Amino acid sequence: MTTIEKKSEQACFGGRMGFYTHASEETGTVMRFGVYLPPQARFRPVPALYYLAGLTCTEETFLIKAGAQRVAAELGLALVACDTSPRGLNLPGEADHWDFGLAAGFYLDATAEPWAKNYRMGSYINQELPAIIEANFPVLKDKRGIFGHSMGGHGALVTALRNPERWQSVSAFAPISNPVAVPWGQKALGNYLGSDQSSWAEYDASLLIRKQPYPGLFLVDQGLADQFLNRELKPEALDSAARDAGQRLTLRLHADYDHSYWFIQTFMTDHLVHHARELGLS
Repeated sequence: MTTIEKKSEQACFGGRMGFYTHASEETGTVMRFGVYLPPQARFRPVPALYYLAGLTCTEETFLIKAGAQRVAAELGLALVACDTSPRGLNLPGEADHWDFGLAAGFYLDATAEPWAKNYRMGSYINQELPAIIEANFPVLKDKRGIFGHSMGGHGALVTALRNPERWQSVSAFAPISNPVAVPWGQKALGNYLGSDQSSWAEYDASLLIRKQPYPGLFLVDQGLADQFLNRELKPEALDSAARDAGQRLTLRLHADYDHSYWFIQTFMTDHLVHHARELGLS
């Protein structure tokens, strides 16, 4: 069993909110994560819902700002959030830009140097982190959900599309839906994966849906006052791909809402209820 180190733990809505670290084999660094266990976990294993945060965020961002614990406690969902990239590597150029490198791992396995050895957030999210959570906390091994925001929304959709047998529920807030076609995605994919753009398609939800739709329902919320909507997010590409491929997608567009956690807080209950239903809790 991988050794984890508890950094803090507090009571929260009848459950426990804890933050932890462990030595990661995938990234070769110490990785940080947080786990909220609802009160039901004192008596039986519960489904685990994994959240992937966006650019510049950490493992704390969602668990502090999203207001999810109260509803997770009512529904009986464990919440898991991890950091957004490896840290402490001091690779050249790693901290030069807010939208690439440090806190911007894009939830993929890099193949280009100098990123290939450590920037393996794809395998970390899909394999290593769930194995650690399932070995150390009272969560079910066959009831996993995944969701995220922005870069993390991209990560959630792509992870589920690439590994549908491992993820039974999926949703996203303002995801980067078509990264091969937008500046954030082109920058990340070009640097992490190299100049061969054929490899980029493996991390683009709008392209993956056309090749193999996810067997369940995608829930996606998008604010129409989002400052990144037209340049970076492209929900219309996801919608078009879903329609063409027969992917079940509920895409909800909301006037006045931007890219912030005020938007995420507003619709968080809907997402948790969606995951509870897909994971068999209601």
